[in-house]
Amino acid sequence: MKLGKERWMKVTVIGCWGAYPEKNEATSGYLVECGGSRILLDCGSGVLSRLQNHCSLEELDAVIITHTHADHIADVYSLEFAILILTQIGKRTKPLDVYVYGAEPDSLPFCFPQYVRVHSIRLGVPLEIGTVTLTFSENVHDVPCCAVRLSSDGKTLVYSGDTGYYQSLIDFARNADVLLIESSFYDWQKGKMDGHLTAGEAGEIAALAGVRQLVLTHFPHYGDLQQLAEEAARQYDGQIHLAYGDMKITM
Repeated sequence: MKLGKERWMKVTVIGCWGAYPEKNEATSGYLVECGGSRILLDCGSGVLSRLQNHCSLEELDAVIITHTHADHIADVYSLEFAILILTQIGKRTKPLDVYVYGAEPDSLPFCFPQYVRVHSIRLGVPLEIGTVTLTFSENVHDVPCCAVRLSSDGKTLVYSGDTGYYQSLIDFARNADVLLIESSFYDWQKGKMDGHLTAGEAGEIAALAGVRQLVLTHFPHYGDLQQLAEEAARQYDGQIHLAYGDMKITM
């Protein structure tokens, strides 16, 4: 059943791990539901299976891929076959739109353009998906990568994708209701790795941007994840959450 024109935005965490999924979990994938539309932000390893606990593939409207690293795109090719089969057996009635940053559509191994329409994300060119307006910001990463801002009816979600620290991300996230931001490293690793944020840097961005809630994600596979929240809290005194599979946030 399609959603009505609700005046809220809901985010469901499908996967929150960096690099590879922990057992029975997934890497980056976040389902946004708003105004009758369902938009998937990234489609990493394990996402396709877990997504179906929250959204039928017949009703998915669009996928946004922030960059082409496997932990953000791996399952989108299996999703293409799912859309093909569901259309052929009459369960899905329209193509799926997939928007990718940092690659031209013909450079990616999609096979069925009549079922999955692949588009390039362009900086400075907003997307309109139902009632949701999406804008994009260039990140600091080792391959082209973007952050995404989704706005509808006064509600705003900003998703960082993968990135190092940069001033423009603070401006891009300004006054967001929720900042969903990568936290790949602990503060002791600051300056030792490029292209990713420490928890403290994530907290600093949230504080300077004046966001209402901070959700940390894209976790390392070592250490105590609760320490990430503690390190972010030294910079940001608002509400902080550690993402987890099936977590829901409503704005």
